Amino acid sequence: MNATPRLLSGDNPPDLIRLPTMVSLVQDNLLKNLDEYAAAFGWDQWPPAQLSQNRVAADGTRGAGSLYAMGLNYSLTGVFYNKELAAQIGMTEPPKTVAEFDALLAEAKAQGLLPMMVWNATASGGGLAFPLQQLMAAYGPTGPINDWIFQQPDATIDTATNLQATEHLQGWIDSGYFPEDANAIQYTDANARFRGGEGVFIFNGDWENATYDGEMSGNVGFFVFPPLEEGGSLAAMSAPLTFGIAADAPNADCAAFFFNWVATNETAREINVAIGGSNPGGPADLAIPTAAEGSVTNETLAAGGEVAQDNGQMDFIANATGSIFAAGWTPGLQEMVGGRQDAAGLLQAVQAEYEDELGR
Repeated sequence: MNATPRLLSGDNPPDLIRLPTMVSLVQDNLLKNLDEYAAAFGWDQWPPAQLSQNRVAADGTRGAGSLYAMGLNYSLTGVFYNKELAAQIGMTEPPKTVAEFDALLAEAKAQGLLPMMVWNATASGGGLAFPLQQLMAAYGPTGPINDWIFQQPDATIDTATNLQATEHLQGWIDSGYFPEDANAIQYTDANARFRGGEGVFIFNGDWENATYDGEMSGNVGFFVFPPLEEGGSLAAMSAPLTFGIAADAPNADCAAFFFNWVATNETAREINVAIGGSNPGGPADLAIPTAAEGSVTNETLAAGGEVAQDNGQMDFIANATGSIFAAGWTPGLQEMVGGRQDAAGLLQAVQAEYEDELGR
């Protein structure tokens, strides 16, 4: 967050750079406008949802306007589970409703198992934002969530349904469904502990597929977090691994060619699935490469298709502004774990930080 503007404005700007945020970089004229490349390579003919999160309008809102970045793959988040532990608590198929998931958590706790592994340490950011956003999408529509992330006028995260979702998360915390030391757990440690058999479930993304398949081969499964009512729409955070090109990049044309190659070349797409574990995106008529039989990667790829069919893709609430994750969500969620913040206070504090950052 701090280094990227300096790198882009320096004497030797990068041709390709991973972007933690976009709007402020666009406003400061540090990113190259990719509209001409989109027309030349035909990216505008790809599914619009692939590109929308990387568009920035003249008023600084995301979701529409010119294209300033591309995704090297398209991640999906949901719930991974330890199959042996899930069978121990009587789970024979993924839960179809939030209530069914709650029942599984209660059973895990009753059997002396940790229901959910999570990270929530400052250096890794508040990992409890993952289950919180999934609960928000279960209690209410995804549109207002994306509007808030994209900085649409008058957007707010402090809604009635989001309050219900946050109260539900607070109930999970109060029930002891997460590790007691959650605020001290880094992301890498949480995943190591889950792979080691600690935790029936973990909310995470398909970027961990290769590691999970490698260390938990045959013992890891995945499902999209369920809706409130059986048969309801599925929703999940599904975002591009976002890379941009510096406005003054010396090899911008080559970088744009690389974007296109990654998404359209058959071998590149196979590498993306096998190594990254994510959907490679690209033209809608290109088949998604399959991963090894029995791998969790195949489960996440199939789940991504279901989410797309229900139009349930969301960006991550941590991406709404440049500092909202560090200054809003993470400390608020840590305080909630520590019993110093309630659901209503968390949403109010995050919305206040959001409006302060945007100068509203």
